[in-house]
Amino acid sequence: MRRPASLVPVSVLATAALLITACGTEHAGSGSGGTGAAGPSSSTPVDDPGKDGVRITSLTVPSHSPSPTRGTSVSADSLSAAADSGIVAAFEVTNSTARALTYSIVFTFMSSDGGAMANRTATVRDVGPGKTVRGSVRLGQLAPGAGRVTRAKILEVNKVPAGEAPAQAGVCPASGVRVSADDGDAAMGLRVVGLHLDNCGKRDYTIEGYPKLELLDDDLHPVTGITILRGSGGITTGAGPDEEPRPITLRPGESAVASLVWRNTTQSGTAANVPYVRVRAKAGSAPVTVTPHLDLGTTGQLGVRPWTKAKR
Repeated sequence: MRRPASLVPVSVLATAALLITACGTEHAGSGSGGTGAAGPSSSTPVDDPGKDGVRITSLTVPSHSPSPTRGTSVSADSLSAAADSGIVAAFEVTNSTARALTYSIVFTFMSSDGGAMANRTATVRDVGPGKTVRGSVRLGQLAPGAGRVTRAKILEVNKVPAGEAPAQAGVCPASGVRVSADDGDAAMGLRVVGLHLDNCGKRDYTIEGYPKLELLDDDLHPVTGITILRGSGGITTGAGPDEEPRPITLRPGESAVASLVWRNTTQSGTAANVPYVRVRAKAGSAPVTVTPHLDLGTTGQLGVRPWTKAKR
């Protein structure tokens, strides 16, 4: 779940993944999006100061966009090709830290009046220390009746240690288990983010109790002053009763879920925002760093519910 201040209303919200391995200065291909015919294109350099080591270098916009308009019938077979806008943002990522990082970058494509037309996310993996990676992300299909895109900006940058990044879709880590976090749910100041553990390996995997958590700041340093509660009862009764932790054996293909629960209440004191959480499925397991962006307010508390087997 993103911080409320980061939420931007858009006509389309989709994901295009760039999955690359960095070695020196690398070039990444475009993200998802069809290659349908658009009008002649012009690439405009962008003077972008950048954000967290990422900057947009140019924006390519065709003179006409083939995006469908209201009342236009487009067949499913031709949609991906005919509806592609042909709009592409080129970018570069520079890792100025001393360790390899994996970046998840949210780009916003905008109209001339500043309205957000679409968000796209690019994942750039394994950018080595001091290295620069160049790539591009395609806008793809625009919503019917959308305005003309003239600008692009970086909305959000998340970066985690390369060895702790959640596995990409369809890839099973060497551990045989895949850990991830969902986008969460927020209502009346109550926040809930699900943690997911999938046994993608070939052997049974046993867990018991609560996931092991370490809260990290923007620089991936440990955050202090937050109490991690076992269960959600100390946060709210609205998330349902806390289940007693018990041993769970996951056969290959089975999954388990746990939850992070908190409130963003702000009273006296300094509000705490925790962008990253390092998760271990159990003591001694390999860590995975997820990005739930915990807006803990001044509560100083985070509840964690135990692993339970996911229903099929």
